Amino acid sequence: MEEKKFDPYQFIGFILIALILTWMLYRNTPTENTPPVTSTEQPMSSPEISVPQGQIDSIQQQQRVIAYGDLGALFTPAETLETAIETEEFQLVFQSKGGYMKLLQLKQYENYEDVPLHMIDQNNTALSVEFTTRDGRTLTTSEMYFYPQWEDRGEAYRIIMKSSLGPNQYVAFIYEIPKKGFLFSMRFETQGLEGILNTALPATLQWSTDVFRNSRSIDYENRYTELTFGYDGDRVDYLSLSGDDQETRDNIRWISFRQHFFSAILIPNSERMSVDLKSKDLSGEVALEERYTKSFTTSFEVNRSGDNLNDSFQFYYGPTDYKTLKALDGDLENSISLGWGIFGWINRVIFLPLFGFLSSFLSYGIAIIVMTVIVRIAMSPVTYKAYVSQIKMKVLRPDIEIINNQHKDDAVKRQQETMSLYSKAGVNPMSGCIPALIQLPVFYALFSFFPVAFVLRDKAFLWADDLSSYDSILDLGFTIPFYGDHVSLFPILASVAIFFYTKMTTGQQPMPQQPGMPNMKIIIYLMPVMMLFFFNNYASGLSLYYFVSNLLTIFLMLIIKYYIIDDNKIHAKIEANKLKPKKAGGFSARLQKAMEEADKQRKTGNRKR
Repeated sequence: MEEKKFDPYQFIGFILIALILTWMLYRNTPTENTPPVTSTEQPMSSPEISVPQGQIDSIQQQQRVIAYGDLGALFTPAETLETAIETEEFQLVFQSKGGYMKLLQLKQYENYEDVPLHMIDQNNTALSVEFTTRDGRTLTTSEMYFYPQWEDRGEAYRIIMKSSLGPNQYVAFIYEIPKKGFLFSMRFETQGLEGILNTALPATLQWSTDVFRNSRSIDYENRYTELTFGYDGDRVDYLSLSGDDQETRDNIRWISFRQHFFSAILIPNSERMSVDLKSKDLSGEVALEERYTKSFTTSFEVNRSGDNLNDSFQFYYGPTDYKTLKALDGDLENSISLGWGIFGWINRVIFLPLFGFLSSFLSYGIAIIVMTVIVRIAMSPVTYKAYVSQIKMKVLRPDIEIINNQHKDDAVKRQQETMSLYSKAGVNPMSGCIPALIQLPVFYALFSFFPVAFVLRDKAFLWADDLSSYDSILDLGFTIPFYGDHVSLFPILASVAIFFYTKMTTGQQPMPQQPGMPNMKIIIYLMPVMMLFFFNNYASGLSLYYFVSNLLTIFLMLIIKYYIIDDNKIHAKIEANKLKPKKAGGFSARLQKAMEEADKQRKTGNRKR
């Protein structure tokens, strides 16, 4: 049987691909998932004011009056009121205590259990302003009681939440809620408190959210749930995806509490200095029963108008969809992680427009397949050059065998003669590695694209009922470490395809057993196993792409092998190149020269000893 020899350059190429894939997937390893606990409370369907059950205890009222003295009216309500508003996108409920929303439901969306999707509910979100009086008392709006007023202004609702000391002395949140769209505005102001507020100390706005779990796999959802912020003109940064993290930043333009497929974004009317940002991972806390993924908090100084407070903000509550966010002012679409550098550029310039066009008239599964075909055709010249390089190396195998037998006791001389053979034959040993490196930007760009493609959410294809989630065909009832508690079919198909593809490519190359070097057969099995384990919990749309991509690559290589490449012509050309005088130069010549110099130095050192 013919012994297969080892090509170090192709081995380097495969190792690079394996290392990059491992690095991309290592940060978050999937574990078991548990169904979320979701509120079933429903808001009122039209603007109205209601008095909920229960009365404020009279003793508690007296205590508040005593504690706050002349400001006690801000903290003691005559009655507790709620205001419900409904728009095309939202169902909202404002509560009198705190003056902020008690509930925000996105009407057009549901979670994976077909339960209405609430972004604010069960006290998971809080917004308050804290300020200090001249006599040293600290007041916070979360403890104040606001009287609600609303009016229909045609294209929007205006909600005024006011806590008053008198006709011209009050603290107020004023909301403008458009009847269409996911963006609304809020203004916070005080009036008539010039002699009460301490202007020497800053007032602070604090906004926090415990992010609800909305996907089948809490771990997969957590990978794409993060606090992102825009700062310094057009720059974007984020807190750590894993574990807890906090920072203080300046020149903040917007703050996004991104929840994988849904985002809550705060946009101040001007850049803010010294903004505190905090993120905490809640997914592993047993006491919370995996209801939440992360907890986000931010705080910063509120602007003033004279001796009173007066500041404006916009809020976005809606899908983390690139097209939707791109249509808004600013650069909110950059809150979506499409990959850094060239990878993000490829997604924004090529894959987003291409997939958007294809999915406008094709089903989403078919659009993925068609886009895969287009990408593989575009990369076919690279596939062709890689395969030609493999054929050339196969043709040179007998000559390499002779060199190995002649210099089996001198590794340096053996390598020198091998490089000399490559140079004479006009073969670049790096050509087997370079095509793989060229494809890496496309590989990583698509790896970043599919998990954040909002358009794939709840889109079915074949046995996959949601292309943005895994395509489970069997629930195991137990958890396999690093794999999960279910079996996804698309990753299995992709692993089989990549196994045959890797076997075809490595089969063209010599693979000897050498001391200190792993057998190339390990690579044949390593890549499919990595695909099978790491992609079992990933979006089925991504696994579908890699399955079709590897299948098409195999077909392309078979077409090249049997209908395009003539092995005899390649062999004749290599033999003709051997007879031609080869001008020194190129990578092989430089490498050979370096090896000769190293050999001379080694021999000189031996003689001196």
